[in-house]
Amino acid sequence: MTLRLEIDGNVAHLLIDRADKRNAFNMAMWEMMPGLLDQAVNTPGLRLLVIRSAQPERAFCAGADIKELLAKKDDSDWRAANQVAINRVQSELTRLSLPTLAFIEGDCVGGGCGIALACDLRIATPQARFGITPAKLGLVYPLHDVKLLTDLVGPGQAKRILFTGGLIDAEEALRIGLIETLGASADDMIEALASASPHSIRETKMFVRRVLDGQVDDDAETLRIFAEAFTGPDFLEGTSAFVQKRKPIFGQESGK
Repeated sequence: MTLRLEIDGNVAHLLIDRADKRNAFNMAMWEMMPGLLDQAVNTPGLRLLVIRSAQPERAFCAGADIKELLAKKDDSDWRAANQVAINRVQSELTRLSLPTLAFIEGDCVGGGCGIALACDLRIATPQARFGITPAKLGLVYPLHDVKLLTDLVGPGQAKRILFTGGLIDAEEALRIGLIETLGASADDMIEALASASPHSIRETKMFVRRVLDGQVDDDAETLRIFAEAFTGPDFLEGTSAFVQKRKPIFGQESGK
């Protein structure tokens, strides 16, 4: 199976497993992914979704399956369906209620880079490389994903990456803000995210998305969320742990 979900305690791992094609995404994979995202969201007690390659130190994702694109280039119905499938994955992943982390080993190119951009956080190994290559293929990157890239690195760097289609290494990706952390493992970040208040992370993620989508002032909903946090179980546990000088243990029910 080219995509699969594995549960490890309170963390779900969405594994990309098409090593013979360097994890390139075909239409079937784009269509399969929403179901796996739904499965993660609806699994009780999960705190985090990690997207990674099933083959350590191999490509995270080499992008779209170019041979499939060439074979279907004259099929307008297929092209339209493919666009819908890609846009659905990117939109749903960007707005998933669970926090998401992309752990990037090897090349992260084109549509693979789009998947990483749609995650909340990105950790890359020193061997990782990044590129968005439509300019080398005569194609155009989706607007939604251009916005994700621009939000991370700014318009100047986004234009450089998109106009040239060149690859950049992990050190440069860190320098320009394309990734947040460089390291051989994602274990420390996974532990930190999985042990934090799921209520705080979930609502803060939605606040950040509101800001990125253009909201600049509180509305009735954001004011309600802020106020009600003081009466929630995570606040009680967090403050109790602070006073008692211990690590908080947040209940799974607050992450639903």
